[in-house]
Amino acid sequence: MNDLIEIAFSPVNMVLTILMILLILYWLFTMISGIDLDMDIDVDIDIDTDVDIDADTGIEGGNLDFEDIANTEVNKEDVVGKRRRPLKWWQILLIYFNFVGLPFMFTFTCWIFIWWMCTTITTSLTSTYDNSLGYIIFLAAIVPSLILTKIFTTPFKGFFKNLNKDGDAPIDLIGRKGTLQSTISGDKLGSAEVIAESNPLSIYVKSLNGEQINYHQKILIIKQSEDKNYYLVQSYND
Repeated sequence: MNDLIEIAFSPVNMVLTILMILLILYWLFTMISGIDLDMDIDVDIDIDTDVDIDADTGIEGGNLDFEDIANTEVNKEDVVGKRRRPLKWWQILLIYFNFVGLPFMFTFTCWIFIWWMCTTITTSLTSTYDNSLGYIIFLAAIVPSLILTKIFTTPFKGFFKNLNKDGDAPIDLIGRKGTLQSTISGDKLGSAEVIAESNPLSIYVKSLNGEQINYHQKILIIKQSEDKNYYLVQSYND
């Protein structure tokens, strides 16, 4: 046991070991508190779309919270299908190794754990966990760990595709009423709060007919966009 601790906290493996501990604490905190801090990487796919975004907050009205940003999930189909400019090399890597299309923290945790396992086992077997050769193994293990991460996480794509951002079965929001959290008009994208099954949900919305709907005004959800990224709504008076 002491040998295992010594290897795990050796100069070569210490960084990944500490990162693994932090990730374990993150997931424990998330499960116990029920707070969703998951982040999905935005690879800048909407730069050519006609959505008018407020420069200060990302959505006009200044009411976009952390959860809205953290839970934005970008699919490979959206990236390939909507862009007019070629993807950057790092965007291609994110897509290829499943950091896009799956919850980022899920893929990131898998990658760090597999990287840590590869480095720890290899440096232990070669007794290089405290010398310069160990650092070379540490860096070289990045590539095989990414490949193993892709193999391991790929089967989860179908699973997460059928879940909403909170990990539950998708809730049908069509016909539900909500409260607008930002002023929208034309093709301007905004956010709204909807109560579904006693839980408040934050969703992206756009005006159905382009008419202006003001902040905190009641809305009725008419339908979902074809790409399932937002809902079309109209004003609603009780």
